[in-house]
Amino acid sequence: MARFKVRELRSTDVDGLLAFEVRNREWFESQIDARDPAFYSVQGVGEHIEEYLCGLAQGAWHPFVIEDADERIVGRANLKSINPAQGVAQVGYRVDQQLCGQGLATLALKHLIQQAQVRWQLRQLVAYVFKENIGSRKVLDRCGFLLEEPAANQPAQSEYCLVLAL
Repeated sequence: MARFKVRELRSTDVDGLLAFEVRNREWFESQIDARDPAFYSVQGVGEHIEEYLCGLAQGAWHPFVIEDADERIVGRANLKSINPAQGVAQVGYRVDQQLCGQGLATLALKHLIQQAQVRWQLRQLVAYVFKENIGSRKVLDRCGFLLEEPAANQPAQSEYCLVLAL
């Protein structure tokens, strides 16, 4: 796994992040909610990065990218909706389709877990995954997330909620 590294998102990542998102757009949209079409432009990704970095400064987000040995962005990972008072955050990640099965999602999720514990002193992480997204579910299981059972009176959902106690 030394060929890949996880690092914080930077304002200079616009071109690399745009290339990553465009390259994987169709595949991502088959796995997760689609982004607004305006996102897929230099301006759209630039605004997206600025929003995430503002969220980091405010303590609500912690955005990361995964790079290969050539410093090309091949994945993303985020702590989001960070709530220090409750000690909880959500996790999200996405990996280049061509690199699935190489442990990048697990690398990213383990990095998020470590950052949640060390930097943010969180007590719990939450992940939402579409029921059809078996690969992501396996990554979450591998990293210790447990399926949260819906309440008996709750309507059927299209996604699972998994939780990790830290």
